[in-house]
Amino acid sequence: MRNIALFDLDHTLIPIDSDYEWGQFLTRIGAVDADAFARRNAAFFAQYQAGTLDPVEYLEFALGTLAQFSRVQLDQYHDQFMQEVINPALLPAARDLIKKHQDQGDLIAIITATNRFVTAPIAQALGVEHLIAAEPELYADGDLAGNFTGKLIGVPTSGAGKVTHLQHWLASQGKQLSDFPVSYFYSDSHNDIPLLAIVTHPVATNPNAQLSAHAHTLGWPTLHLFNVQ
Repeated sequence: MRNIALFDLDHTLIPIDSDYEWGQFLTRIGAVDADAFARRNAAFFAQYQAGTLDPVEYLEFALGTLAQFSRVQLDQYHDQFMQEVINPALLPAARDLIKKHQDQGDLIAIITATNRFVTAPIAQALGVEHLIAAEPELYADGDLAGNFTGKLIGVPTSGAGKVTHLQHWLASQGKQLSDFPVSYFYSDSHNDIPLLAIVTHPVATNPNAQLSAHAHTLGWPTLHLFNVQ
């Protein structure tokens, strides 16, 4: 039986927060009101860093922003976002870590609190097939078919929600976490302690202060992929 390797995305595999940077990008290109959006985006990011973020409130803000644009326009924006912001942040250390697990034949997935629209192209660029992310609702038919409604499907993929989504994803393949002899989870954030606590090999990766202290207490290994804190 092969092993499983799970990765958080932001500040774990990339040295930036893709969700925050997407908002900054929209502001920079003039797609949204710069002052109002920047204030809300910065406030939510500060709450995330402090561990006080209401994930539903944030996702309603983020997905509501997506709903302001057609899917065609959003895809054009995202292509530019990848070129200008994400591609320079795809660093060799992260690629090498993923490749190590690929070479071992592990089942690999990125599991992130950021929504699928923002993160799916990033996972693809990293060569990771499986992505567990916040799922935006789409209009199913009519003139708006394929566009975002601004609503979230299901529960957020953050905190204990990552455990729930992982269990559902594995169940869809007829598996559960205990079926894997070794399970890895790499994350930078104390928000991910619920999932870190149930794998056999938790790895505090570029950890924030809270996770670093927690990992030290429990004897979890710490990995620094980037020279960015």
